[in-house]
Amino acid sequence: MDRCPLPPEPFLGLGALEWRAPDGRSRVLTPRRARAAVNRLLVRFEEVATRDAAAALVNGTLWVDAARLPDPGPGQSYAFALVGMRVVDTSGHELGRVADVVFNVGQPLLQLEGGGKLLPCQPPFVRNVDQAAGVITLELPAGFDEL
Repeated sequence: MDRCPLPPEPFLGLGALEWRAPDGRSRVLTPRRARAAVNRLLVRFEEVATRDAAAALVNGTLWVDAARLPDPGPGQSYAFALVGMRVVDTSGHELGRVADVVFNVGQPLLQLEGGGKLLPCQPPFVRNVDQAAGVITLELPAGFDEL
């Protein structure tokens, strides 16, 4: 499983998950075992007994109610929680609203609504994420906004 922000034990603690296929099909899956492997989790589900059955799940996504997720910890946020937040620079100039978080090979990027502008989403560029106010403050290099 790619891009899972949780280590194996907290992931297993989530219990039953909803798997959704790109074509809209869905089913409930219960993780039985999980282990970390580089930047992903390798997971065995109770309902999936064979390699062929696992192959049928490729390109699907796993969903869980956000209220069941553990606190990501100080200075951390889940990517989905950033969607819809306003993005401002350190002078308070509004850059736009987050439409999506794109996971690139080098770093995650904030994709803004409208033109799809991409902004870096990691230190040293992210100066503050205020969940309560719904604002992300970035410090961008001079001239970056002109690209």
